[in-house]
Amino acid sequence: MSEQTSPTADLDAAAPQTGTGPGSEAPQSLAQRGENRSHKPTNQAFRDFIASGWGPRPEGLPERSEAASWAASRRERLAALFPGERLVVPAGPLVTRNNDCDYRFRPFSAFAHLAGTGTDFEPDAVLVLDPLTPPGAPVPAGAPSHEAVLYFRPRASRGSEEFYGDPRYGELWVGVRPSLEEVESLTGIRCAHIDSLPDALAKDAGPGAVLLRVMAQADPAVTALVAQVRQAAGLLAASEESQAQAQALDDALAEAASELRLCKDEWEVSQLQAAVDATKAGFDDLIRSIPRAKGHWRGERVLEGAFGARAREEGNGLGYETIAAAGNHANTLHWICNDGPVEPGQLVLVDAGVEVDSLYTADVTRTIPVDGRFTEPQRRVYEAVLEAADAAFARAATPGCRFRDLHAAAMEVLASRLEEWGMLPEGVTAADSLAADGQFHRRWMVHGTSHHLGLDVHDCAQARREMSMETLLLPGMVFTIEPGLYFREDDLLVPAELRGMAVRIEDDVVIDPDGSPRYLTAAFPRRPAEVEAWVTDLLAP
Repeated sequence: MSEQTSPTADLDAAAPQTGTGPGSEAPQSLAQRGENRSHKPTNQAFRDFIASGWGPRPEGLPERSEAASWAASRRERLAALFPGERLVVPAGPLVTRNNDCDYRFRPFSAFAHLAGTGTDFEPDAVLVLDPLTPPGAPVPAGAPSHEAVLYFRPRASRGSEEFYGDPRYGELWVGVRPSLEEVESLTGIRCAHIDSLPDALAKDAGPGAVLLRVMAQADPAVTALVAQVRQAAGLLAASEESQAQAQALDDALAEAASELRLCKDEWEVSQLQAAVDATKAGFDDLIRSIPRAKGHWRGERVLEGAFGARAREEGNGLGYETIAAAGNHANTLHWICNDGPVEPGQLVLVDAGVEVDSLYTADVTRTIPVDGRFTEPQRRVYEAVLEAADAAFARAATPGCRFRDLHAAAMEVLASRLEEWGMLPEGVTAADSLAADGQFHRRWMVHGTSHHLGLDVHDCAQARREMSMETLLLPGMVFTIEPGLYFREDDLLVPAELRGMAVRIEDDVVIDPDGSPRYLTAAFPRRPAEVEAWVTDLLAP
């Protein structure tokens, strides 16, 4: 990448220098030394010159986004839980990758969910839900309880030093930033400059007045600002008890925002389907790259790269780090090194998902025979895992099914197959293993069978267990079904012909309005013959 130097670097030689060498005016701090590569011209003649000669800004405002009305409804539902309180939801800051280079920005998921924005909007932005009625006062019927205000740093004028000299916000560095009016038009949310946030948070704050809650893990600087406001307003003392009370307030907000995402609205489901469709295209590209992968010393990375290219072309990027695990590597559940070869006769376990521009992600796993055909032992394991996945899906279609029942249905199948193969301890039946004081089958299936899916690949992580794992399956819930069997090559309790292979099959499922489950991943082959045809057709000359 290009260095963060000014467009007038040729002027630097004539600029006065400071430092610790001969003739320096004062010692530099470590923080100041990062500016040594470049010196911004500050003379007025240069500033007048660089501000001149630009064409007009495009006229007109953007249309309201498709997500805006859905996000407004989400904000209303969340705010109604906290009448008379000010809710603070930061987008989060840029995160340093190394020295002065940042990772690509991704907003905090709760912010994206409530603001209706996606991709990289907007480092350091803060969404505030401001109460419209005093604490304890009833909200008039049909009236909103809060007003949403979006605070961010809009673009500066071309005559400002920020325009040409600020590598974090300057237009010549990071592109044209939106105006307040443009974001208001796009989101339907009133917007204000981020510099006005401290006063806005402090307004009417105090005991018996407005309480503040912040999504504390999103942005340490904003969390610290809220703590300062609380302390100045008499809402927070220095005692440990007071600190614990503040944390309880903030934890309740995070919990409520997470539980708000348990049931997706129609627009969210459409975004998840788009993510799945893009993921299918990525898997197709990955399979087409198998011949090159088999000839490369890091064949797994060839597969990973093929999928990753499609993820950037079709979406925002990867929803999580791709697992492209060949042979025994697939028995490391979170294998993301992807630095091994891909050999003939192996299975490759690929766990990958595209995150679309709205930040919703797919999460799909397929176990692919490198040569396009399963061997008999591979097929035996694959069919057992497929039977477990089908059992979990069938259980989801049963009235009264709870989220935890999906795992139970899959384990019943896997325990039975392991008993048939003589792999459970002597005298232990599948029923014995399924008991709480058994669980011997979990040696070869240590993870859960399902998790919620949405803006995060493991969505709704702050929801209470009774609201997530113990809950009835409800319309709008989107989740994975992903049983597997993992037979390490050094596991002497595994029959020799099965050692060094792993199989996982993962699909994304939505509960439709009528309560029935539906595969979002229906376009992905699942049956052994279908998978073989998928691979051989894509690899055909």
